[in-house]
Amino acid sequence: MASTLSDSQLVARCRAGDQAAWGELVERFSRYVYAISVQAFRLPESDAEDVFQEVFARAYQHLDKLRDDAAVKPWLAQLTRRLCIDRLRASARERPVADEELATAEPDETLAFLDEALAVHEALAAAPEHCREILDRFFARDESYKTIATALDLPSGTIASRISRCLARLKAHLEGRSDGPGPSGVR
Repeated sequence: MASTLSDSQLVARCRAGDQAAWGELVERFSRYVYAISVQAFRLPESDAEDVFQEVFARAYQHLDKLRDDAAVKPWLAQLTRRLCIDRLRASARERPVADEELATAEPDETLAFLDEALAVHEALAAAPEHCREILDRFFARDESYKTIATALDLPSGTIASRISRCLARLKAHLEGRSDGPGPSGVR
């Protein structure tokens, strides 16, 4: 139900008191918030979990202050960033960290990388099963065309074209054009 809603539609439903929409919002952005804490700010797991809880508690309390419903993702990212910095300041690490060091480009670069990685993950999740399978085998498991062909009971020559078509689908989805079948009618 709610998973087909845009971010702005989901926020609007949350503001209207729809608890299922709130659950979907948390689910949609939970990995993102947690990844910012752990990967961008390198917080220990317990601190990252505390930040995660605080981000969504504050988001719940202050969702009505969000000016643009479609901007919920960057709003959550900024909230997470501020809370991570607060956590780092409060946790008296071995060496003191200056405010300037906390505001370096590294977390911003990591956020951009995380945004891109999550977009690819979402695009893969939206792809048909056969595309997820073949792309996972080729890129994640580093299997050869021959190995993939044997596992999927396909001719070896078909693997390259399937990978190409599936990548085109992902690209189209990432560019916001994935409304119908991909090139050559592949679904």
